[in-house]
Amino acid sequence: MYISRTIEKKVNELTKEFKVLVVTGARQVGKSTMLKHCDPKRTYISLGKPNIREFANSEPELFLQRYKAPVIIDEIQYAPILLDYIKEIVDNSKKRGQYWLTGSQPFHLMKNVSETLAGRAAIINMLGLSINEKQNATDIPIVFDDDYLNKKRQNSKKISLQKVFEFIQKGSYPELYAGHISNLEVYYNSYLQTYIERDIRALTTIENENSFIKFMRIVAARTGQVVKYNQLALEAGISQPTAKKWMSLLITSGIVYLLEPFYENLTKRLTKMPKLYFYDTGLCAFLCGWSSPKVLEQGAMNGAFFENMVVTEILKNYLNNGKKPSFFFYRDTEQKEIDLIIEQNQQLFPVEIKLTASPNKSMIKNFSILPEDKFTSGALICMVSEDYPITSKVNAIPIWYL
Repeated sequence: MYISRTIEKKVNELTKEFKVLVVTGARQVGKSTMLKHCDPKRTYISLGKPNIREFANSEPELFLQRYKAPVIIDEIQYAPILLDYIKEIVDNSKKRGQYWLTGSQPFHLMKNVSETLAGRAAIINMLGLSINEKQNATDIPIVFDDDYLNKKRQNSKKISLQKVFEFIQKGSYPELYAGHISNLEVYYNSYLQTYIERDIRALTTIENENSFIKFMRIVAARTGQVVKYNQLALEAGISQPTAKKWMSLLITSGIVYLLEPFYENLTKRLTKMPKLYFYDTGLCAFLCGWSSPKVLEQGAMNGAFFENMVVTEILKNYLNNGKKPSFFFYRDTEQKEIDLIIEQNQQLFPVEIKLTASPNKSMIKNFSILPEDKFTSGALICMVSEDYPITSKVNAIPIWYL
């Protein structure tokens, strides 16, 4: 069963504008499935198969003659040599949308694309299923204004607290919602093994894979927290340089997202390290050992996972709608904090995230730190049954509006 993706619209738009489209994202987020659905008649070839990969690397020109455009080439990072030949082909043609490429190593891949296909390729970063996609509901750009709230009141599907934690614990990989997978532990064990064998080994050499998995579990237990490499290194039994290198691998391969601190001159005593989140809460829950939605909901990390879900849902919304996310958090030495600050058109939109059904003004008191002329509107995202104003600028918004 195919689940429709919001990003399909952006794929069709960019295909008419650019000669090459590159879709990046972590393994199993549905890149190739989505592209094949957008154009079922387009030739599809995967470089994940050893014989195909070897052919592409040894005979790139002949490979592209055999698999002529329009074509989908999956896992392009396994044969970056193809990019030079694709550049030559598209430079000699006026046709748009000739090549659709996918890769599960975003930054590594983007470097090759930016060097070889500058001005010729559009790049889309794809994440897992959003709440709306899971429910086949309307997914519109988040702006937190009256028009947005009116649309969400009419079109959003309410979900219970129990359902929220079902989504969190299950994660957002499309295969888990297609009706084929019944055992989450087996799925995530297999995912982790494939991730290590293909993505990590393609990026670097890890001498002790068990130590790397242990490091992943330690990182998962700190989702929603500020990154402290000295603590990560100490608990994992590795050096700080190794901890930084391994964190970089998790970022590069689309597993971990770092939310940078807000640096505008509000105070001199700001936290300078980023906060970390997992792009997929299901993988994070698996690494932490949370075996059921109920146990996770009642556990000590319930608030952290709720926050992780909200941040990544907003991130998905921006990427799915072709908007560049400019996201930050605020924290100073006095422990004043704003969970998320969205910067857009030189305006600031603060977001507080609370696992509560009874929000109040005290929960958004730190919004007053922001410059009055840049603070347009904000939100307190929680478990209220419907949206309502907390102040003239801030609304309490249920999580299913995202």
